[in-house]
Amino acid sequence: MPLDLDSLLSSLVALPRETEWVEFKQNDDRAEEIGEYISALSNAATLHDREAAYVVWGVEDGTHRIVGTSFRPRDAKIGNEELENWLNRSLHPHVDFTFHEWTCQGMPMVLLSIKPCFHGPVRFKDADFIRVGSYKKRLKDYPEKERTLWLKLAQGCFEEGVAMAGVTADEVLSLLDYPKIFELLQASLPANKAGILDRMVVDRLIDRQSGDQFNITNLGAILFAKDLKAFGRLARKAVRVVQYKGDSRIETLREREGARGYAAGFEGLIRFILEILPVNEAIGQALRREVKLYPDLAVRELVANALIHQDFSLSGTGPMVEIFSDRMEVSNPGQPLIDPLRFIDHSPRSRNEVLADLMRRLRICEERGSGFDKVVFHSELFQLPAPDIRVDETHTRVVLFAGRPLAQMDRADRVRACYQHCCLMWVSNKVMTNTSLRNRFKIAEEDYSVASRIIREAIEAKLVKPEDPENKSRKHAKYVPFWA
Repeated sequence: MPLDLDSLLSSLVALPRETEWVEFKQNDDRAEEIGEYISALSNAATLHDREAAYVVWGVEDGTHRIVGTSFRPRDAKIGNEELENWLNRSLHPHVDFTFHEWTCQGMPMVLLSIKPCFHGPVRFKDADFIRVGSYKKRLKDYPEKERTLWLKLAQGCFEEGVAMAGVTADEVLSLLDYPKIFELLQASLPANKAGILDRMVVDRLIDRQSGDQFNITNLGAILFAKDLKAFGRLARKAVRVVQYKGDSRIETLREREGARGYAAGFEGLIRFILEILPVNEAIGQALRREVKLYPDLAVRELVANALIHQDFSLSGTGPMVEIFSDRMEVSNPGQPLIDPLRFIDHSPRSRNEVLADLMRRLRICEERGSGFDKVVFHSELFQLPAPDIRVDETHTRVVLFAGRPLAQMDRADRVRACYQHCCLMWVSNKVMTNTSLRNRFKIAEEDYSVASRIIREAIEAKLVKPEDPENKSRKHAKYVPFWA
């Protein structure tokens, strides 16, 4: 639902004075000042349970008279960099904010809407700020407010945030795919509107306000929106699927961005990905048949994990699936909360526990703790190179490789596969041996020395170790992960 800027402005200027979540300006366009206000107002919005905070340009401070502004944020630059991009780089953790430019009473106006912080106080450069009355102050100078803010952050989560406020029951049912909710929960669709809404409240997809008014939560919108574009910034969290020609990003064959919520559109998303994945042609008994490069379950689990474990506080980016001739890459915003080397054995931790729990109840992802294990298991079953987990400052990416013979794998590929196989054996209450690794790579028994060399490389990389260091017999040696 588009923001009604005129109505919002009317309600803001009607306030008797500036509040801790509203700031009025006329033409002050200093970039540093704007960055500090975003920090202060985002933190204040969380502290005061506001769904957003605002800076308005074009309003006279004190009188609240609409006078217009000469500030043009879309034209503003810091050096050669656009203001909005510069602000995004300077704010940590990332916070959603949007500049709106429009004309009111014939005068140009600018409104900056700022979402509350979720995972920690928002800092601008090296300092975090807060509003004290109508003044902007350093948060560290107000330890009581800082303590209260951290308590709020510990209690809150993305899923409970408000995606759209003050909508009617009919609007809820028109914006969310409610039949899909009951289908995925394997529950009967209630006979009346009240029953449908009550179930949505129980599952925290909506919050009941006074009368016939509801708030649609971020959880409800991100999972069951008929169109994510109706929910503003959540549209940037839609899944993008890009297929490239060859093994580079030079030429794009096709690109599609999801419109529906994750749960409502998940089966369609997976079906689309599987349809465009490359296939190999195999010949058996004079008949040709197409063989999939990747196991369906691994694809499904990697996509579901990217949706569940993403960091929603990173603005302007969402989950992405990229398909090349020799690999597919599934990425999500945010770094993992556990060491990637422990993905197989460690109980998963998610920033979005409510979302993760509901996705499991909807049977969209595997049971807790079994997801990446199954990706590795099916990669071995399909004789694929081991999946590679790559983490940078803002994203986590898992690469699933098309099959290739052992002779074409480099040392890193071999060591990664050996380590993951060792972990998989351990969580299955077994241990890795020369024989089990030969079976993983389909190495002939007489070539046992090839498997021994790979195990030695993994030991040198300090990823696996002998179960019994005193045992000198290589033939009967057993190996465990370095952390076992």
